Amino acid sequence: MAFDALPPIGMGTFRLKGDDVREAVRSALSLGYRHVDTAQIYENEAAVGDGITTSGIPRREIFITTKVWFDRLRRSDLINSLQTSVQQLKTDHVDLALIHWPSPGDEVPMEEYLTALRDAQREGLTDHIGLSNFTCAQMDQAKQILGDTPIFTNQVEVHPFLANRKVVDHAQKLGIPVTGYMPLAVGKVMEDDILREIAKSHHATPAQIAIAWCLSRGVVPIPSSTRPKHQTQNLDALKIELTSDEIRSIDALDRNERIANPDFAPEWD
Repeated sequence: MAFDALPPIGMGTFRLKGDDVREAVRSALSLGYRHVDTAQIYENEAAVGDGITTSGIPRREIFITTKVWFDRLRRSDLINSLQTSVQQLKTDHVDLALIHWPSPGDEVPMEEYLTALRDAQREGLTDHIGLSNFTCAQMDQAKQILGDTPIFTNQVEVHPFLANRKVVDHAQKLGIPVTGYMPLAVGKVMEDDILREIAKSHHATPAQIAIAWCLSRGVVPIPSSTRPKHQTQNLDALKIELTSDEIRSIDALDRNERIANPDFAPEWD
Protein backbone atom coordinates (compact mmCIF):
# COMPACT_ATOMS: atom_id res chain seq x y z
CA MET A 1 0.00 0.00 0.00
CA ALA A 2 1.41 3.42 -0.95
CA PHE A 3 0.28 6.03 1.55
CA ASP A 4 -0.65 9.38 0.03
CA ALA A 5 -1.43 10.95 3.41
CA LEU A 6 -0.44 10.49 7.03
CA PRO A 7 -2.65 8.07 8.96
CA PRO A 8 -4.83 10.20 11.31
CA ILE A 9 -3.07 9.18 14.54
CA GLY A 10 0.32 7.69 15.28
CA MET A 11 2.06 5.73 18.00
CA GLY A 12 4.91 7.81 19.44
CA THR A 13 7.93 5.95 20.84
CA PHE A 14 10.00 8.74 22.42
CA ARG A 15 11.67 7.58 25.68
CA LEU A 16 10.56 3.95 25.14
CA LYS A 17 13.30 1.34 24.94
CA GLY A 18 13.86 -2.43 24.67
CA ASP A 19 11.00 -4.73 25.63
CA ASP A 20 8.80 -1.75 26.59
CA VAL A 21 8.79 -0.38 23.06
CA ARG A 22 8.67 -3.85 21.45
CA GLU A 23 5.49 -4.69 23.38
CA ALA A 24 3.99 -1.20 22.99
CA VAL A 25 4.38 -1.27 19.20
CA ARG A 26 3.04 -4.81 18.91
CA SER A 27 0.07 -3.94 21.12
CA ALA A 28 -0.67 -0.67 19.26
CA LEU A 29 -0.66 -2.44 15.89
CA SER A 30 -2.91 -5.23 17.17
CA LEU A 31 -5.40 -2.60 18.38
CA GLY A 32 -5.53 -0.80 15.03
CA TYR A 33 -2.73 1.77 14.92
CA ARG A 34 -1.04 1.85 11.52
CA HIS A 35 1.46 4.70 12.03
CA VAL A 36 4.59 4.22 14.17
CA ASP A 37 6.94 7.13 14.84
CA THR A 38 10.57 6.71 15.91
CA ALA A 39 13.91 8.53 15.50
CA GLN A 40 17.61 7.77 15.36
CA ILE A 41 18.23 9.61 18.64
CA TYR A 42 15.62 7.48 20.48
CA GLU A 43 18.01 4.51 20.12
CA ASN A 44 15.02 2.19 19.75
CA GLU A 45 14.71 1.62 15.99
CA ALA A 46 15.81 -2.04 16.26
CA ALA A 47 13.26 -2.74 19.02
CA VAL A 48 10.54 -0.85 17.09
CA GLY A 49 11.44 -3.04 14.09
CA ASP A 50 11.01 -6.15 16.28
CA GLY A 51 7.58 -4.95 17.39
CA ILE A 52 6.53 -4.39 13.78
CA THR A 53 7.87 -7.68 12.39
CA THR A 54 6.33 -9.78 15.20
CA SER A 55 2.95 -7.99 15.10
CA GLY A 56 1.55 -10.15 12.31
CA ILE A 57 0.42 -7.01 10.45
CA PRO A 58 1.74 -6.90 6.86
CA ARG A 59 4.51 -4.32 6.42
CA ARG A 60 2.66 -2.67 3.51
CA GLU A 61 -0.17 -1.71 5.91
CA ILE A 62 2.14 0.07 8.38
CA PHE A 63 3.38 3.64 8.03
CA ILE A 64 6.85 4.02 9.61
CA THR A 65 8.40 7.43 10.33
CA THR A 66 11.97 7.99 11.46
CA LYS A 67 14.02 11.13 11.92
CA VAL A 68 17.63 11.99 11.06
CA TRP A 69 19.60 13.50 13.97
CA PHE A 70 21.39 16.80 13.45
CA ASP A 71 24.92 15.38 13.65
CA ARG A 72 24.17 13.34 10.48
CA LEU A 73 23.11 16.13 8.16
CA ARG A 74 26.16 16.15 5.86
CA ARG A 75 25.18 14.55 2.56
CA SER A 76 27.00 11.20 2.90
CA ASP A 77 26.27 10.94 6.65
CA LEU A 78 22.57 11.46 6.06
CA ILE A 79 22.23 8.75 3.41
CA ASN A 80 24.37 6.29 5.43
CA SER A 81 22.41 6.97 8.61
CA LEU A 82 19.10 6.33 6.84
CA GLN A 83 20.42 3.07 5.43
CA THR A 84 21.27 2.04 9.00
CA SER A 85 17.82 3.10 10.24
CA VAL A 86 16.12 1.04 7.54
CA GLN A 87 18.23 -2.02 8.44
CA GLN A 88 17.52 -1.64 12.15
CA LEU A 89 13.81 -1.30 11.46
CA LYS A 90 14.05 -4.60 9.54
CA THR A 91 12.49 -3.21 6.41
CA ASP A 92 13.67 -2.12 2.97
CA HIS A 93 12.43 1.48 3.29
CA VAL A 94 10.63 3.84 5.66
CA ASP A 95 7.43 5.60 4.67
CA LEU A 96 8.61 8.97 5.94
CA ALA A 97 12.06 10.37 6.81
CA LEU A 98 12.24 13.69 8.62
CA ILE A 99 15.03 16.08 9.49
CA HIS A 100 14.64 15.95 13.30
CA TRP A 101 15.93 19.49 13.93
CA PRO A 102 17.23 22.18 11.58
CA SER A 103 21.04 22.29 11.66
CA PRO A 104 21.96 24.29 14.80
CA GLY A 105 23.35 27.67 13.78
CA ASP A 106 23.02 26.56 10.13
CA GLU A 107 26.31 24.67 10.50
CA VAL A 108 25.19 22.42 7.63
CA PRO A 109 23.38 24.46 4.96
CA MET A 110 19.73 23.54 4.57
CA GLU A 111 20.26 23.09 0.84
CA GLU A 112 22.79 20.31 1.53
CA TYR A 113 20.68 18.23 3.89
CA LEU A 114 17.33 18.70 2.19
CA THR A 115 18.69 17.76 -1.24
CA ALA A 116 20.44 14.76 0.40
CA LEU A 117 17.09 13.77 1.91
CA ARG A 118 15.49 14.08 -1.50
CA ASP A 119 18.27 11.88 -2.93
CA ALA A 120 17.49 9.27 -0.25
CA GLN A 121 13.88 9.38 -1.41
CA ARG A 122 14.93 8.93 -5.05
CA GLU A 123 17.08 5.96 -4.01
CA GLY A 124 14.01 4.33 -2.45
CA LEU A 125 15.13 4.58 1.19
CA THR A 126 11.98 6.53 2.01
CA ASP A 127 8.65 7.08 0.25
CA HIS A 128 8.19 10.61 1.61
CA ILE A 129 10.30 13.34 3.20
CA GLY A 130 9.55 16.03 5.72
CA LEU A 131 10.63 18.31 8.53
CA SER A 132 10.48 18.48 12.30
CA ASN A 133 10.82 21.52 14.58
CA PHE A 134 11.11 23.94 11.64
CA THR A 135 9.97 27.56 12.09
CA CYS A 136 7.81 29.51 9.61
CA ALA A 137 10.85 31.07 7.91
CA GLN A 138 12.61 27.69 7.77
CA MET A 139 9.54 26.09 6.17
CA ASP A 140 9.53 28.84 3.54
CA GLN A 141 13.22 28.18 2.85
CA ALA A 142 12.66 24.39 2.70
CA LYS A 143 9.79 24.85 0.27
CA GLN A 144 11.99 26.99 -1.95
CA ILE A 145 14.84 24.42 -1.91
CA LEU A 146 12.62 21.39 -2.57
CA GLY A 147 10.48 23.02 -5.24
CA ASP A 148 8.04 20.44 -6.62
CA THR A 149 9.03 17.74 -4.10
CA PRO A 150 6.20 17.60 -1.54
CA ILE A 151 7.03 18.19 2.14
CA PHE A 152 4.91 15.48 3.74
CA THR A 153 4.78 17.06 7.24
CA ASN A 154 6.36 19.40 9.76
CA GLN A 155 6.35 17.57 13.09
CA VAL A 156 6.18 20.04 15.99
CA GLU A 157 5.09 20.15 19.61
CA VAL A 158 1.32 20.71 19.87
CA HIS A 159 -0.91 20.36 22.94
CA PRO A 160 -3.54 22.52 24.66
CA PHE A 161 -0.87 24.48 26.57
CA LEU A 162 1.20 25.11 23.41
CA ALA A 163 -1.13 25.55 20.45
CA ASN A 164 1.88 26.55 18.27
CA ARG A 165 -0.67 28.45 16.21
CA LYS A 166 1.69 30.50 14.00
CA VAL A 167 3.62 27.44 12.84
CA VAL A 168 0.53 25.25 12.39
CA ASP A 169 -1.31 27.94 10.42
CA HIS A 170 1.71 28.74 8.26
CA ALA A 171 2.41 25.07 7.50
CA GLN A 172 -1.21 24.49 6.51
CA LYS A 173 -1.15 27.63 4.36
CA LEU A 174 1.92 26.19 2.57
CA GLY A 175 0.12 22.87 2.11
CA ILE A 176 2.37 21.10 4.63
CA PRO A 177 0.40 18.80 6.98
CA VAL A 178 1.32 19.08 10.68
CA THR A 179 2.13 16.19 13.01
CA GLY A 180 1.80 17.09 16.70
CA TYR A 181 4.16 15.46 19.19
CA MET A 182 3.59 15.43 22.96
CA PRO A 183 -0.18 16.01 22.42
CA LEU A 184 -0.82 15.10 26.08
CA ALA A 185 1.86 17.52 27.38
CA VAL A 186 3.60 14.55 29.09
CA GLY A 187 0.45 13.83 31.12
CA LYS A 188 -0.28 17.41 32.23
CA VAL A 189 -3.59 17.41 30.33
CA MET A 190 -4.95 14.93 32.90
CA GLU A 191 -4.73 17.57 35.65
CA ASP A 192 -6.51 20.42 33.86
CA ASP A 193 -9.98 21.30 35.20
CA ILE A 194 -11.35 22.58 31.88
CA LEU A 195 -10.24 19.45 30.02
CA ARG A 196 -11.69 17.31 32.81
CA GLU A 197 -15.01 19.13 32.59
CA ILE A 198 -15.22 18.72 28.81
CA ALA A 199 -14.15 15.08 29.15
CA LYS A 200 -16.99 14.41 31.58
CA SER A 201 -19.61 15.60 29.10
CA HIS A 202 -18.21 13.21 26.46
CA HIS A 203 -17.76 10.26 28.87
CA ALA A 204 -14.11 10.48 27.90
CA THR A 205 -10.71 11.21 29.47
CA PRO A 206 -8.86 14.56 29.33
CA ALA A 207 -6.24 12.80 27.17
CA GLN A 208 -8.92 11.89 24.63
CA ILE A 209 -10.15 15.48 24.62
CA ALA A 210 -6.62 16.80 23.98
CA ILE A 211 -6.25 14.38 21.06
CA ALA A 212 -9.70 15.29 19.68
CA TRP A 213 -8.72 18.98 19.87
CA CYS A 214 -5.54 18.30 17.83
CA LEU A 215 -7.62 16.44 15.26
CA SER A 216 -10.13 19.31 15.08
CA ARG A 217 -7.23 21.55 13.96
CA GLY A 218 -6.15 19.13 11.24
CA VAL A 219 -3.08 18.10 13.28
CA VAL A 220 -2.04 14.41 13.33
CA PRO A 221 -1.29 13.53 16.98
CA ILE A 222 1.33 10.92 17.92
CA PRO A 223 0.69 10.14 21.61
CA SER A 224 3.06 7.75 23.35
CA SER A 225 1.63 5.01 25.55
CA THR A 226 2.73 1.55 26.65
CA ARG A 227 -0.63 0.46 28.10
CA PRO A 228 -3.15 -1.22 25.80
CA LYS A 229 -6.02 0.48 27.69
CA HIS A 230 -4.59 3.95 27.03
CA GLN A 231 -3.70 3.05 23.43
CA THR A 232 -7.33 2.02 22.86
CA GLN A 233 -8.60 5.24 24.44
CA ASN A 234 -6.27 7.29 22.23
CA LEU A 235 -7.65 5.55 19.13
CA ASP A 236 -11.21 6.08 20.34
CA ALA A 237 -10.54 9.83 20.50
CA LEU A 238 -10.88 9.79 16.70
CA LYS A 239 -14.63 9.41 17.22
CA ILE A 240 -15.04 12.44 19.52
CA GLU A 241 -16.65 15.53 18.00
CA LEU A 242 -15.98 18.67 20.03
CA THR A 243 -18.38 21.61 19.86
CA SER A 244 -17.09 25.01 18.72
CA ASP A 245 -17.53 26.29 22.30
CA GLU A 246 -15.44 23.41 23.66
CA ILE A 247 -12.74 24.08 21.07
CA ARG A 248 -12.71 27.77 22.07
CA SER A 249 -12.34 26.81 25.75
CA ILE A 250 -9.38 24.55 24.94
CA ASP A 251 -7.85 27.21 22.67
CA ALA A 252 -7.87 29.56 25.68
CA LEU A 253 -5.57 27.18 27.61
CA ASP A 254 -2.63 28.11 25.35
CA ARG A 255 0.15 29.56 27.52
CA ASN A 256 3.12 28.93 25.22
CA GLU A 257 4.32 26.17 27.55
CA ARG A 258 7.03 24.52 25.50
CA ILE A 259 8.32 21.16 26.82
CA ALA A 260 10.85 20.29 24.11
CA ASN A 261 13.19 23.27 24.08
CA PRO A 262 16.83 22.16 23.90
CA ASP A 263 19.64 24.72 23.68
CA PHE A 264 20.12 23.92 19.97
CA ALA A 265 16.49 24.72 19.09
CA PRO A 266 15.81 27.39 16.46
CA GLU A 267 14.43 30.76 17.49
CA TRP A 268 10.76 29.84 17.86
CA ASP A 269 7.87 31.75 16.28
